Amino acid sequence: MKISIITAVLNGVRTIGHAIRSIGGQTHKEIEHIIIDGGSTDGTLRVIEGYHPCPAKVLSEPDRGIYDAMNKGIALASGEVIGILSADDFYRHGGVLAKVARAFEDPDVDSCYGDLDYVDPTDTSRVIRHWRAGPYDLRSFYWGWMPPHPAFFARRKAYQTYGDYNLELSSAADYELMLRFLLKHRITATYLPDVLVCMRTGE
Repeated sequence: MKISIITAVLNGVRTIGHAIRSIGGQTHKEIEHIIIDGGSTDGTLRVIEGYHPCPAKVLSEPDRGIYDAMNKGIALASGEVIGILSADDFYRHGGVLAKVARAFEDPDVDSCYGDLDYVDPTDTSRVIRHWRAGPYDLRSFYWGWMPPHPAFFARRKAYQTYGDYNLELSSAADYELMLRFLLKHRITATYLPDVLVCMRTGE
């Protein structure tokens, strides 16, 4: 099962290498890594080009923000499953995508998600806050619940059927997409009780 991972970046020279290495270190090898760069001027592209093999697809051009970049990545994706890993984030361990792939072996699973740790931007071994998403319950959305966006994976056909990120919603675009998929259109969701992603605070 091919998993397409989309990384949006703009001037992320300090962290993009860590994100790339965390994807390259996955035990699941059917990965298509797509990097959408917003026109970085700080050496980000040189860092990306220094990895061999390079990410499968790299597009560098001005965009309308992070969700526009994600939409460009979705349009380029060819994997059965799509995940988002920003340049400031990284996978907690090498078995993350293998665990995701196993979840999607069930044809009735449309999406899955796990937990997330917020970590210190310098000492990434220091956890600042733990986000435990918990088992999926449709009613939780009415109480403000949402899965951690970087730890959310969905089949590509969900994006093809129900659309991608709404650029008019600014920073709420990720919440709205998951709300649209899970609550409005009732795609199925499976909870993986494991920390899948680490996110640097303040980045």
